[in-house]
Amino acid sequence: EAALGAIVINNKISNVCAPGGVADSEAICAEAGRLLNIPASAVLPSSTGVIGWKLPVAQMLPAMPGAVDALSDAHGILPAAEGICTTDLYPKIRRIDLPGGSIVGIAKGAGMIEPNLATMLVYILTDLRIARDDLRASLSEAVGTTFNRMTIDSDTSTSDTVVAWSSGLGGAVTTADFTAALRQVCADLTEDVVRNGEGVHHVVRYRVSGAPDAATATAIGKSIANSPLFQCALCGNDPNVGRLVAAIGKEAGARWPGLDLSHLRLAVGGIEVFSQQAFRLDRSKETALVAHMKSAELYVSVPPADGLTFRPPVSWPPHERSVLVEIDLGTGLASAEVLGADRTHEYISENADYRS
Repeated sequence: EAALGAIVINNKISNVCAPGGVADSEAICAEAGRLLNIPASAVLPSSTGVIGWKLPVAQMLPAMPGAVDALSDAHGILPAAEGICTTDLYPKIRRIDLPGGSIVGIAKGAGMIEPNLATMLVYILTDLRIARDDLRASLSEAVGTTFNRMTIDSDTSTSDTVVAWSSGLGGAVTTADFTAALRQVCADLTEDVVRNGEGVHHVVRYRVSGAPDAATATAIGKSIANSPLFQCALCGNDPNVGRLVAAIGKEAGARWPGLDLSHLRLAVGGIEVFSQQAFRLDRSKETALVAHMKSAELYVSVPPADGLTFRPPVSWPPHERSVLVEIDLGTGLASAEVLGADRTHEYISENADYRS
């Protein structure tokens, strides 16, 4: 199997469901291979953007020699992280150093995000020496517990890429150490993607425990995270936890009608809100729940001048806090954590005006 020699990335156009898309991609890879003196089969194409539009190959091919000439390590990986952004507010870069080398990752993605995978591009580079099979196994494990456990809007895209690429020029590393470091880079990038999600005011951490297996825990977490009603309540700092219970019941009733939820316990911000088949709420708890949500708010919407188009008033996240929602199903020992977000005016503006 040939080694990877280069990655060609374009944004704005996904190159999906467009006539001649495969041939266009092959032409771009062939030109990249010619310019870099490597086989076209060693070039990985990667596209993201509007579905159905055709790549402007006639304009891209003449521009490629200039792009190759501009390749440089003088500015590090930041230009690449900036170059892959579409509706992202800021570039996303994470790094971990180990004896013998480093793991560096960049990511793009802000909307149409519920992996397996999504309209998300992730490139992880390392100089650590690790066997290809071990690298693949480590990446699969890391993706399964990070990128595949997040959602912003429940929409899975036609375009997604996660690549781990080792030059092998650094020192050797144990598989266990590499896997742990890789998973941390992926986990950090996952949170960056959600925190930078389109119109996101709140990052929400759903910790599901007491499940019969990890798949059930993940599905329950995503069911809540994808509930439009609960997402809207989060946007308004409204502790309407009845919507949380409804989202759990919806998923459990549809997929596991025999699942016993009589021992279900729920907490938000460490405050118990449901147990023994009843809500545990009072005025002081409601006040504390609102305070917890407000403390995690990234920004407050600014009324638009045109009365229609909401835009985020920030270009960088002011903090790394999140809303914590804990769900104990009381039926087993498995657990999973899902990252989600709220649904806001800015999200609607971004996607209503995406092509206009």
